[in-house]
Amino acid sequence: MVGTLLNRLFGTRFDVMSEAQRQQTTRGIWADRGTGGMPVLIMDVEGTDGRERGEHQDFERKSALFSLAVAEVVIVNMWENMVGLYNGANMGLLKTVMEVNLQLFGGGEPKKTLLYFVIRDHVSAAPLESLAATLTTDLARIWDSLSKPPGTELASMGSYFDVKFASLPHKLLQPADFEREAVGLRRQFTDVGSPEYVFKADYKRRVPADGFPHYASSVWEKVVSNKDLDLPTQQELLAQFRCDEIAAAALEPFRELLAPVRLKVQEGKVVEDLGAIAQSARTQAMDAFVAQAARYHSGVYTKKRAGLMTTLDAELHAVLLNQVKNASAQAAEAFSREAARAIDEDNGGRFMEIVGKVRSRVMVRFDRAVDGLMFEGAPWSFAPERRQLGGALDAVTVELREREVDRIVERMKRVAKDNLSDMVAEHLAAGEEDMWRFVMDAFDSEASAADERLAEQLDAAGVISGDQRLVVERRVHAALWEDVLVGLLRDEVSDAMVLLKLRAAVEDRFRYDAQGLPRVWTPSDDIDAQFATARESARALLPRLSRVVIESSAKLQLARTFFPVGYEFERTLVLISPGRQRDLAKRFAREADALYLEAKRSMVTTHGRVPPWLIVLLVMLGWNEAMAVLFNPLYLVLVCMVGGAAFVVHFLGMWGPLLRAAEGFTGVAGDHVHRLLVEAVNRTEPANARKRSSPKHVQKRVSDTENEPGSSRSSSVSKRPSKKESDIEMESLGNDALS
Repeated sequence: MVGTLLNRLFGTRFDVMSEAQRQQTTRGIWADRGTGGMPVLIMDVEGTDGRERGEHQDFERKSALFSLAVAEVVIVNMWENMVGLYNGANMGLLKTVMEVNLQLFGGGEPKKTLLYFVIRDHVSAAPLESLAATLTTDLARIWDSLSKPPGTELASMGSYFDVKFASLPHKLLQPADFEREAVGLRRQFTDVGSPEYVFKADYKRRVPADGFPHYASSVWEKVVSNKDLDLPTQQELLAQFRCDEIAAAALEPFRELLAPVRLKVQEGKVVEDLGAIAQSARTQAMDAFVAQAARYHSGVYTKKRAGLMTTLDAELHAVLLNQVKNASAQAAEAFSREAARAIDEDNGGRFMEIVGKVRSRVMVRFDRAVDGLMFEGAPWSFAPERRQLGGALDAVTVELREREVDRIVERMKRVAKDNLSDMVAEHLAAGEEDMWRFVMDAFDSEASAADERLAEQLDAAGVISGDQRLVVERRVHAALWEDVLVGLLRDEVSDAMVLLKLRAAVEDRFRYDAQGLPRVWTPSDDIDAQFATARESARALLPRLSRVVIESSAKLQLARTFFPVGYEFERTLVLISPGRQRDLAKRFAREADALYLEAKRSMVTTHGRVPPWLIVLLVMLGWNEAMAVLFNPLYLVLVCMVGGAAFVVHFLGMWGPLLRAAEGFTGVAGDHVHRLLVEAVNRTEPANARKRSSPKHVQKRVSDTENEPGSSRSSSVSKRPSKKESDIEMESLGNDALS
């Protein structure tokens, strides 16, 4: 009927319904141009109540939305008896179309469209105004119930649509009236001067004629891509509901079967036969779903089956991925452990060969574990995890290589230290002016030998090659320089060693002559000048030991080619800081002064002997006493014992300790006697007198007792020499004995 109306209004040639067969004639959207010079493009759109599409109304919705978007006037053809009905008048479809139209094309300045409702077969007594009021009320209710996009919540229907109504008599029952009303309706589309003219300026889309195909195509693509128009049928809704229920029921036993292995995998374990368990659980779930859901709508069933498969695979993949990560972690740990043990057993002789064999063995075990997780229909791949494991093994290999290089460097350092230690100690002990030249020559020779040994070990182990070898060589050079040579030098210039060297230098020049014989000082010797010369010579050794002296050209060559880039070579040349030099100079001065005083005392002792005439006088006066001792066995034995003991003490130089021990014994004995006297005095006093006496009286009495001339305490205190005097006396006796 729509085609019939359009043909009558615009002279188009759209297909009309055949009287012999009642069926839908317009399928899709057809377009034609109005006749009689009418510059109008008319589109005949498929109806919404045809039986051919049944309940599938997706295209009807999309075509209606397309019409609203591109047309200035949309003619809605409906039966009179459908006015006031919701489904019969397709108000639900109109609501959906208007809502989506507002969402897609409602932004910006509103573009108005005329909704021209033509009520066909108007044979009742109800006037057009009554029918129009009913439709207007329904449209207002629909507009108020729309879900409007942001910014259009308060917009009225009149901002987007104008509504116009007309009615036509029954074409078969009232043919004359129908023709008259049709002609009047045509004038509204053709007579520009008529007040009922429908093509007003407000409805213009401002689209050029040559650009209309592209404009219509873009609008149609936008309409087709909108999912809000794809509403399911009742059969599809039932299939969706039941398939969701069946899928949920199939997932329960699947998850129960997977729960224990998921827990083990989350704990970091590698579960045996996990692939078989996963495949069995997946197959059971899918079989349970297919058995019950296959009888529902095929499209929905296929979609839901794919969704369930995706869910199962996602949950399985999460568990299997954790299993692969656990296997990867175990493989990396096993590689590190086995490779390190094999390298240690081989002593690093075949590094790359050992690492390659262990790596191949570990990767075979990992691939075997991963292959068990792949089964028919599995959409996943663990190639990324295998590449990650390869990267982890590469990192472990780098660590093992660094450890092996460290081991080689340590061997180089041990050999170099053994070869250089005696030489360094010898030259620094001599303290000659050209000692650093000998030290550097020895170091250069050792460094060359170390390079040869390093090349042999690196070639045998196959640890590194190419540019990395130069890096390791310079690293070895730095270790030989700082850890070996400079380390030995710093040991030799510690505070104790420096003071020992300076003292030895003073003693060599002060105590010994040019032939290396000990000096015996006489009053005629200029001991002060000799000491000053020896001390200044020793002082000159301190600055010489404080810094490694290298020629400028050799220093520049070492810094550029011998050491790694950025190595702080100048820092290692300083052995003794200026502050330490000043401190060592002060300490050395004190020790040197002690040597000087010792030499002075020895000279005084040597020339302070007993005169010969005194010895003759002692022999003459003590002859009788000597004879009495010789002829008396008791005296003779006593003299021999005392003399022998004195000889042994003198020979061992024990006079000082012996006198200090005697002094200590005397003090202890005096204290003990003092306590005994105090206790004796306290026992002789009556008990009642002792009770009445105050602590102050007791203290006074004890003090009086201590101060008595005949008391033992007074005697011991008065006779005991001070510690300083005893030390001085013992030192003098020791010097005399040594002289």
